[in-house]
Amino acid sequence: MEKKYDVIIIGSGIVGSLIARYLSRYDLSILVIEKETDVGMCPSSANSAIIHSGTDPKPGSLKAKLNAEGNKIWHALAPELGIRFKKTGSYVMAVGDEEKKFLPGLLERAKQNNIPGVEIISGAEFLRREPLANPECSGALYAPTAAVIDPFGAVFAAAENAVTNGVTYSFETEFLDFIAENGVLKGIKTNKGDFYCKAAVNAAGLYSDEVASKAGDARGFSITPYKGSYFVFDAAKIVLNSVLFPVPGETTKGILVSTTTHGNVLIGPDKEPALSKEDSSTTEEGLKKILEGAKKLVPSIDVKNVIASYAGIRASGNTGDFVIEESKALKGLINLMGIDSPGLASAPAIALEAVELVKLQIANCKLKLSWNPIRQPKVHFHMLSNAEKAELVKKNPAYGRIVCRCEEITEGEVLDAIHSPIPARTYDGIKRRTWLGTGRCQGAFDYPRVIQILAKELGIPVEKVSKKGKGSEIVFRKTKEI
Repeated sequence: MEKKYDVIIIGSGIVGSLIARYLSRYDLSILVIEKETDVGMCPSSANSAIIHSGTDPKPGSLKAKLNAEGNKIWHALAPELGIRFKKTGSYVMAVGDEEKKFLPGLLERAKQNNIPGVEIISGAEFLRREPLANPECSGALYAPTAAVIDPFGAVFAAAENAVTNGVTYSFETEFLDFIAENGVLKGIKTNKGDFYCKAAVNAAGLYSDEVASKAGDARGFSITPYKGSYFVFDAAKIVLNSVLFPVPGETTKGILVSTTTHGNVLIGPDKEPALSKEDSSTTEEGLKKILEGAKKLVPSIDVKNVIASYAGIRASGNTGDFVIEESKALKGLINLMGIDSPGLASAPAIALEAVELVKLQIANCKLKLSWNPIRQPKVHFHMLSNAEKAELVKKNPAYGRIVCRCEEITEGEVLDAIHSPIPARTYDGIKRRTWLGTGRCQGAFDYPRVIQILAKELGIPVEKVSKKGKGSEIVFRKTKEI
């Protein structure tokens, strides 16, 4: 691998990959390093999947500014990159007369944040729009610009577009330290050797404070990992049209109930201290809390219809706001820290801020005439008409072989994932790209076939096929072998 680059980005989450995508429009050599086996395996792969409107952040904060800007960008960017995106709007539900008193204050905050179209609607009008909601709803704050997105698809789309425009990704590449000379960045040290660069972006998420500290930055700044649990419900059992929030508390937005781009209903998250930055375990207490909170908004929610649960980690900084700045200790380094909620909604705006800071470090950044901003969406077989399916199968019979019955994912889609610009090398990599294994049976039907396909396409024994990388191999011998 080439050892000299203009820019190195540390971290391949949604922010790091969008920075790579936006920087790829310039005539620069760019490397993204990622310690995991795939893009977006940290907070970017476990969140609420919501493009917040921007009504909630404290007015005047960087979060408020970039949330509003990011929301606006996503509405144009998602179609450009072929990302699943649904304009749903969101509601802050007041239950009972006491909670209704808080709505005017929330409306005023939305106005201070310059969020368009926000209004208070009556409980009756809200229940007309969301008939499954609590009939005791006394009113709701409606924000029409909120949306939901496929968060995995967003990371892959940004990364794939970056790669097709010349960016290099290096996985299982762990940042160790900076190479500096007289306070000027010269490169980075990794477990795969040294790489040299003119500028670097610290987009390491949960580990951004530790990366910054290697440069002598982040004095007084720290990331405290908090985890939030979620339940996912069978799409055939409950249907919602939008995103529902409770009246917020002092420290959190509360337990939300939301539709998703795939039609499932999602509830969560709570906020619990994580044992470590890798602790994504769920707890009985956390799951019980989110179920109780969700039932306040939608009483008919039934735990019997849950098909999955998970927890995500938030990279919460002690400043309470996003930190986007040039390093004070190492010239050429850009630090992005404390990117927690609404980080997904704000991501394009955060990326553009970072790009401008990078351009200050590199003289004569020239635009590439060959830059292509468009990424064609992958085939979603189950979304096609019968005529379109027949035509596709005629061209490529692999699309006629169903691998996942619940989500109707085909062998053709699995092969597309394995041979994409950012190739899927694990079961979870295929799962995140195609949604295979996310239905009622949670992969029970598709596992054997996917293992066989991965082994064949990667040219490895089935015993080497893993769920998420080294150490998570799925099988270790044939059933009859001793």
